[in-house]
Amino acid sequence: MNINIEPSWKKALTNEFSKHYFTELISFVKSEYNQHICYPKGKDIFAAFDSCSIDNLKVVIIGQDPYHGEGQANGLCFSVKEGIKHPPSLINIFKELEKDIGKEYPKSGDLSHWAKQGVLLINATLTVRNHEAGSHQKQGWETFTDAVIKHISDHKENIVFLLWGGFAKNKGKHIDVNKHLVLSTGHPSPLSANRGYWFGNRHFSRVNEYLKTNGIDEIVW
Repeated sequence: MNINIEPSWKKALTNEFSKHYFTELISFVKSEYNQHICYPKGKDIFAAFDSCSIDNLKVVIIGQDPYHGEGQANGLCFSVKEGIKHPPSLINIFKELEKDIGKEYPKSGDLSHWAKQGVLLINATLTVRNHEAGSHQKQGWETFTDAVIKHISDHKENIVFLLWGGFAKNKGKHIDVNKHLVLSTGHPSPLSANRGYWFGNRHFSRVNEYLKTNGIDEIVW
């Protein structure tokens, strides 16, 4: 199966693309996009990989599934395109960033500048139907993203994994904590954040402390 994805990832995941579940998954996704409005745009489904090669990888942030409102999802978890109103989870991410490292609240919700520095912004499920959260779950995406996390864990060293919320924390079982740093906290959504499970996690400064300690360039958040 010919998947249009960044070359280093294509090489790393080529065996996954030939598996039966992935063939079934792509058939499902094609059918959904033909019959319904789905997000992100087809060309952006693998944007997280296209924006951050495996060779450049430093940090992995795992979301649940893409934003399901019109014009929001751009293929990078928690990110929205330039000019789009910031969703509640992204607002809380930026508030924590402000408190943690003193960065002024950004005008743009586009996180592609993180990705270009080596942050893989991946959702557990890479597609969704319009206004139907979770509608493409349990179709094979979770198996695929499990394989991505395991490959990173097995073949890379000193990667920082940020697990925000229960869905992301479930991916932790595929990560070798002896080789990598895993930071877990509540989800940045208002439901979690307002209960005290998000703010004060200091993940952004802790990422850079770890990278610096290991002689790796820090992320300019």
